[in-house]
Amino acid sequence: MNRLATIGYETDTQAGMIDRLKAADVELVVDVRAVASSRKAGFSKSLLDASLKDQGIDYLHLRPLGTPKPGREAARAGRIDEMRRVFDAHLEEPEAVLALAQATELAKTKRVALLCYEDDPNCCHRTIVANRIRERLKCEVVNL
Repeated sequence: MNRLATIGYETDTQAGMIDRLKAADVELVVDVRAVASSRKAGFSKSLLDASLKDQGIDYLHLRPLGTPKPGREAARAGRIDEMRRVFDAHLEEPEAVLALAQATELAKTKRVALLCYEDDPNCCHRTIVANRIRERLKCEVVNL
């Protein structure tokens, strides 16, 4: 049975996060941020992609699996239940359905880590994505 990982970089450096990914034998990082840019050094899409590739880890940004703006605003304000409701509704949209199917297919054959900003997976939409994949694949989910 394949394992699916999730990882947040809120309190880490790019090098530290890559070390965690390598220690878990992750082959592919699936970025589930709606906006794949970051004020935190090393975590914007292009630079992150290149840095991961240098370490033998593939990168894929699945923007449709990101939280829409109202969900991000709710999460920033600590309204996690509201964020979850917004995100659950978002996952019913056609682009999100297709992106979730793509992530699920990739997780069948590769060691995947879902990437987002928040350290605490309980406050992050990536846990919802991971749980949807887990339900389909019956795989273990580990938070790095």
